[in-house]
Amino acid sequence: MEEENASLILEGSTPSILPIPDEIDEHFGRGPGSKGLREVFHNSVMTGSRTRSVLLLHHILSTSYFPDGPIRILDGLGASGIRARRWLTELPIEQSKRLDVHVCDILPESLEWVDKNIQRFDLDRSIKLILGDLRSRVLEGGWHWIDLDPYGSPIPFLDPVIQALSRDAILEVSATDTAALTGSSKGPTMRRYGAFVRTDKWAHDSGLRVLMANIARIAARHDRSIEPLLSVWESHHLRVSVAVKKSKRGASSVEKYIGWRIANPTSEELQSSIDANLHPHGCPERSQPFCFLPFRHPVNHEDRRVSGPLWTGPLASKEVLSSMNLEVAEKLCIPDTVSLSSWGFSSDEHSTLIEQSKKSITQSIRRFSEESKVEPSSSLLIVDRLHPHIPLLGPPSPTKLAEALTDSGYSSCVASYPNPSILTSAPWNIIYDIALEISNASIE
Repeated sequence: MEEENASLILEGSTPSILPIPDEIDEHFGRGPGSKGLREVFHNSVMTGSRTRSVLLLHHILSTSYFPDGPIRILDGLGASGIRARRWLTELPIEQSKRLDVHVCDILPESLEWVDKNIQRFDLDRSIKLILGDLRSRVLEGGWHWIDLDPYGSPIPFLDPVIQALSRDAILEVSATDTAALTGSSKGPTMRRYGAFVRTDKWAHDSGLRVLMANIARIAARHDRSIEPLLSVWESHHLRVSVAVKKSKRGASSVEKYIGWRIANPTSEELQSSIDANLHPHGCPERSQPFCFLPFRHPVNHEDRRVSGPLWTGPLASKEVLSSMNLEVAEKLCIPDTVSLSSWGFSSDEHSTLIEQSKKSITQSIRRFSEESKVEPSSSLLIVDRLHPHIPLLGPPSPTKLAEALTDSGYSSCVASYPNPSILTSAPWNIIYDIALEISNASIE
């Protein structure tokens, strides 16, 4: 290939040339630990995140969310620029031609490699390169879409980024400081996010909710409200996508979806949660794994059962979850052999590359279509934590439990959460009886 000291890679249906790393070890390319190994940072573990970004952009541009005209879109911490180039390469031409794409990075060598890729693969539409600190450069303002994918916490960037959004905008935010967001590092959890998180099986869900609450509260300071579109815990990072609207009324009601998660709640706490419409399962007289309480409910901050403040509302949009389907993803994000040849990939590699793209896409959107069918108020119930609240002989199969609850008239599904779990809004008495029946039957 023409570019010396570069390797040719494929992500989705987008090719890239990247500098060959100075050193390679068993962890190369897997998470932020490999950041310093290449002249330009490229994290292959974030492939699924970038695939979902393409699919979300495709969905939003297929609606009337944005008025006609160009869409100013910014890859805020661009690094190799692969996300921005995937937007342009993989979206249908009628959508990609609307995009006014910018990539910002503080490192000039990163932008040099973005430009080399633009030149090498003859993108029909150019990408504007912005050199400098995102926190100052973003304030040029008027952005319809900003992607914020930092190395570590997004908190230092959120205030200027939200200020710079247009009246109706989309914000996507990643966080790789999972130890802070999940409560493992309690000092950073409080220092960065003003929260405390119980380190249990729900810690990553709590982390997503702490991040969402911080975005909502920062947005409210600037007379804006948010609507969650998608939230994912994957590998080493947490990721949320939200619609942001200019709305003083919405900003003033920010407390509506901010509160506390209480583990092993008392009957009084369960009743308070039910009264606040935060607990769809009812049944305050029976022990349950957790509940949410509203922000103004008094809580003891020394109580280790408490996590928060955090987002207590839905973490995703049913419409967005439904749009994350395999048929659309394969149409957009899998290359054809003609393109692979034109980019310089050997014909011997084609079948392997296509199969790898299919596998990556399937993993990146697994179970989202099923999750779109359940009620937005559904709770995340981890099956091996139903005991001792239900006297089980063993944890029930998540698939069998979700199917049985659905058959009983309460739409439920296996969750995309890494711990074996379901999403359901079924009454607790129904969950109790069906889980007990399934567990006992599996032992007999």
